[in-house]
Amino acid sequence: MSLETPARSFIEAIITGAPLARKLGVTLTAVGSDTIELALPFSPGNVTVGETVHGGTIASLIDIAGAGLSTLAADPARHTRGSTSSLVINYLRPANGVDLAAKGTILRAGRDTVISEIEVAGPDGKLVAKGTVTSRLA
Repeated sequence: MSLETPARSFIEAIITGAPLARKLGVTLTAVGSDTIELALPFSPGNVTVGETVHGGTIASLIDIAGAGLSTLAADPARHTRGSTSSLVINYLRPANGVDLAAKGTILRAGRDTVISEIEVAGPDGKLVAKGTVTSRLA
């Protein structure tokens, strides 16, 4: 389910306003109450060798999804910014010349900390990477 709310508009503005997300071509495709989905189109500028998407590109996609999820959990009356305090990624298989989709879920939202899990898959649905993002809200 995708929310058409001010939260979605705000998250979309954050993602499209981030220079790295714009450079990579990341777009927001869905937002739920504690979920987010992003798309990353394949680009020859984001590869390491041949058509293999660079691990740093995938890490950035996971981190951007984590930022979106922390925004969902933030209390606008208390939090005006946030940052990643931990980013853990397991790469499961190479992504060769394909668009990628990231699906993230909030695992725990505390007073000032949000822990989220993000899965990145290719168009065939097979997981390419799985990451955990811990965000600190301030």
